[in-house]
Amino acid sequence: MEWIDKYLEHVRVERRLAPRTVELYAFHLRALTDHAAEANLPLDRVQTAHIRRWMAQLHSVGREPRGIALVLSCWRSFYRWLGHEGLIGFNPVQDVHAPKAGRPLPKALGVDDAVRLAELYDPEADPWTEARDGAIVEVLYGCGLRVSELTGLDAQASGTARGWVDLDAMEAHVLGKGSKRRSVPVGSKAAEALRDWLAVRGERQEPALFVSARGARMSSQGVWKLLRERSLKAGLAAPVHPHMLRHSFASHVLQSSSDLRAVQELLGHANIATTQVYTRLDFQHLAKVYDAAHPRAKARPDKDDK
Repeated sequence: MEWIDKYLEHVRVERRLAPRTVELYAFHLRALTDHAAEANLPLDRVQTAHIRRWMAQLHSVGREPRGIALVLSCWRSFYRWLGHEGLIGFNPVQDVHAPKAGRPLPKALGVDDAVRLAELYDPEADPWTEARDGAIVEVLYGCGLRVSELTGLDAQASGTARGWVDLDAMEAHVLGKGSKRRSVPVGSKAAEALRDWLAVRGERQEPALFVSARGARMSSQGVWKLLRERSLKAGLAAPVHPHMLRHSFASHVLQSSSDLRAVQELLGHANIATTQVYTRLDFQHLAKVYDAAHPRAKARPDKDDK
């Protein structure tokens, strides 16, 4: 424990780690000490095989790969410090890696929920705000934009504009990740909503297409807030965030077209592998249709249940 106490003092004073991080290090190092004690090993006699065995134990009891990676990072750093201090000859954690984490599926709305959100109209709301918020939903869902691409749109094209919408050509020109420009189609519903918004937006010095009540360019946080409020008003089961509408756009286009390359271009993904996650969403959709429609998809009830 003397080594661990000195190491924790090192990360607290010399590395200036946050108190919460130091607490987590202490917790993980106590676990290391317990494992070593159970194996009748001093800490400087721990081998790579021991570390792998202890990680397997963590995995077997349901510890997430990310949590295992954090434990390994702590232990690896501790043994690296012991090496720098000349207390051990090698780092037993150096070549041990956590299990690969599965990539979580993006959250997408069903078609009915997406349409319900897009078609929401509150006659009691302020007409100016209602027109703006309705247009934001239609553009996010209809064009698959990132929230930064949406807030970067200007009302008119110019040499300094990061992005703009050409309603005559029915296209949105956006500046995406890596400063890469792309053009995406604007559907009829999104174009209609944009025309309604521009009719009430009025002349402003601010070039942004979407502005706040104070006249400034809409922030990403502002879009998040209005989507949350609007989705709850629409009666959806869970709050909606901007990227959920982008996921919904991709999933619904893929369900209808099965054209993965086209979806990649529309989303502005540099790598097709990034887009392929939506094929898993598409399969989930197909599985639900199968379960609901195929006569052999569900187990027949027992005769006694009739």
